[in-house]
Amino acid sequence: MNGAPPVAVIGAGMAGLACAQLLAEAGCRVDIFEKSRGPSGRMSTRRAQDPQGGWQCDHGAPSFAAQDPEFVQEVRQWEQHGVAAAWRPRAVRLQGTDVVPAEAGPDRWVGVPRMTSPAAFLVQRLAQQGHGARLHLQATVQQLQYESACWTVHCAEHGQIGSEYCALVLAVPAPQAAALLEPVSPYAAALAASARMQPCWVAMLRTDAPLPLDWDAAEITDGPLCWVARDSAKPGRQGPQVPQGPQTWVLHASARWSQDHIESDAEYVARQLLQAFEALAGPLAGSLPGGLRVTAHRWRYALPAPHLVNRCWWDAPAGLGLCGDWMCGAGVEGAWLSGRALARRALATLTR
Repeated sequence: MNGAPPVAVIGAGMAGLACAQLLAEAGCRVDIFEKSRGPSGRMSTRRAQDPQGGWQCDHGAPSFAAQDPEFVQEVRQWEQHGVAAAWRPRAVRLQGTDVVPAEAGPDRWVGVPRMTSPAAFLVQRLAQQGHGARLHLQATVQQLQYESACWTVHCAEHGQIGSEYCALVLAVPAPQAAALLEPVSPYAAALAASARMQPCWVAMLRTDAPLPLDWDAAEITDGPLCWVARDSAKPGRQGPQVPQGPQTWVLHASARWSQDHIESDAEYVARQLLQAFEALAGPLAGSLPGGLRVTAHRWRYALPAPHLVNRCWWDAPAGLGLCGDWMCGAGVEGAWLSGRALARRALATLTR
C-alpha cells in the first residue's frame, strides 16, 4: 500500500468500530465521527445519580448472541479481557396469566461491567494500533461533499473535520444515512431509504428493594411490553451478591406500541410501561421502602425489519460504503459482521 489511505467512518457503534478496526489494521488512516458523547451506539448504558446513590441500566441492546465462528472468536477475546461475559438468566415466557419456562437457546452475552464496555475496548485497540485512527466525539455529521474522487465531512459542531478522504463509510441507521446521501449519491440514498427500521421505547426502573419475582428475564406476548429483565442480575453488576439491595429493571415496549406512541412524552411512556409491568409483577410503589424511580428512552431506529442485502454495500468507483445491522441482521453480531464485510470489500479497492 502506498501511503496510508484516509478513510472516514460515520458512526461509532459496533458496525463502524468493527469496520474501522480492520481498515486500521491494514494500514488505513481512519477518522471516526460520532454524534454522541461516547462510542457504542445501541450497546448503551444509562448511568445516573440520585439521593440513594449511583445506578446504571443497559437501555439499548440488552444482550447478544455469538454464532458466526469469526464473531465467536472476537467475543472470546472480549471475555479474556474482562469486557464481556456469558449471561444465563432465569428466563420465562409470559402468555397472559401463564408463566412458561423459556426454551433454551444459544448463550447470551453482555458487556462487563456495562454494555458499552466492548465498544470502549475496540476504541482502545484502535488507539494502540498506531496507524493514526482518531475518534471524534460529539461530531454530528451534517453534510458530505464529493469532488475530484475525494470526500469531505462537515459537522454541525466543528465545521469541516479532517481534510479529504479517499473512502467514506456510513455506519448509522438507514434513515440517517439516506438523509446524508441524498445530495451526493441518490442511488445509495434510495437503498438506505428502502430499509424499514422499527422504534422501541425502553423504560428503566430502579427499586430500593428486590422485587418478589423468581425470574430474571421474560418474553411477553400481550400488551405494551415485549421483554423485561432484571438488569442488575447480569454478570459484573450487583446482582445476587446483594440480595436485599437495590435492583434495576429494563422494560422494552413492543415495536407496534412504540410506533403508536413514537412522539409521546417520555414521562407518559414511563408511567404506561410501569403500569404494564405492575400488571405482571404486582403493585410496586406501595411495597418498596423508599419507592422507585423510572425513566424512559426512545430509540427511534432500533431494529431492522428485515435486513436488506448480504452484509454490506460498496461502491468502488466512488469509495462509498454502507454497513450496519439493517444490512446484515438485527443485533450486535449482525452489526459487527456487516462492518467487517465492508472493510474487506473496501480494502480490495484501496490496496490495489
